[in-house]
Amino acid sequence: MPHPWKHRSGRWRPVLAILAALAASPVMAACGDCAAIAHRFATEQRFNGVVLVGRGSQVDYVESFGTADASTQRVLTADTPFEAGSISKWIAAMVVMRLVQQGELSLDEPIATYLPEYRRDNGSRLTLRTLMSHGSGVPNDIDAAIKRDPSTRTLSLDNTEAVRRFASGDLRFAPGTDWDYSHSNWLLVKAIVEKISGQSYTTLVQGYLVQPLALRHSGVYSGSSAAVPGMALGYKQLMPQPEPLDKPISNFMTLAGGFYTSANDLFALMDGLFAGKLLSPETTRTLMTVERPAQNYALGGRTKTLPFAGKNHPVAWEYGSNGAYRVLVWRTLDDAHSVVVMNNTSFDHMKIGDLATALMEASYR
Repeated sequence: MPHPWKHRSGRWRPVLAILAALAASPVMAACGDCAAIAHRFATEQRFNGVVLVGRGSQVDYVESFGTADASTQRVLTADTPFEAGSISKWIAAMVVMRLVQQGELSLDEPIATYLPEYRRDNGSRLTLRTLMSHGSGVPNDIDAAIKRDPSTRTLSLDNTEAVRRFASGDLRFAPGTDWDYSHSNWLLVKAIVEKISGQSYTTLVQGYLVQPLALRHSGVYSGSSAAVPGMALGYKQLMPQPEPLDKPISNFMTLAGGFYTSANDLFALMDGLFAGKLLSPETTRTLMTVERPAQNYALGGRTKTLPFAGKNHPVAWEYGSNGAYRVLVWRTLDDAHSVVVMNNTSFDHMKIGDLATALMEASYR
């Protein structure tokens, strides 16, 4: 669990003055301490990224630090897209829940109903609920394949072949009895969603999320994210010399990790979801109801209790990473305080939790 952020002096030397000069986003005034917290953190920890704090639909503070492209010195802004990593699973779950709400899918129907060609023994036991909560028992064969052969990331396969290769193994445990964070689950979800809707996942994201909320820098990609216009490029490190880091996403892995978004868009997306602009209140409650308590895992995202300002708050949250990208988003469910932190330089995820905690605390002052 992310823990309270503490001032750490003496560990890092202050970075070059150019870091402060590259803070390109406007600073809002409603969170009085946020700027001081973010600037101190960026200087001491060599943070390269974007931070945003808001309440309800109002952005109270947003600022960017550093560069999106070291070769051109293009600066980051609050509209710069980043890979969202595993937040993509939360996005995918929103799309699935829209189809459930419309009566096209059921969370608890055996997936053999939707994929009769899938192996019958597994298909009669698995459901969308167990797949999206990582309680299915489907082995993580896609990650194992990538470890054996990294070029698997560049494969382009249709759903049938992807499922056959990477999501058809013997179940590790009876569905619903245990937990295993398996990316292979989402290959099955993609096959179901596209078959039943008759649309590509990219089209569904555009129609259900991007267009209704007028998101300007969000969408689905496969291959290298560097092809996305304006993308924050990924780096293993920026100093002393930039070291690029790019981990492509296969076309069949887009639900697991193929969403990109900006800080402004991710904030708008969270506010749209919890303001009822995307799903009904009942459907949103189902989306965020914890299925695996030990992991605080709901359907594609997490709901957990965190202490802020002397009070425990239920928080919808998720953290995403792929290669160099780190993205964290929190939204309190009782009073709609939000924090977004985005990074493109392989930053320590615990320190990102420190920063998010400090900013959330500051949002209550």
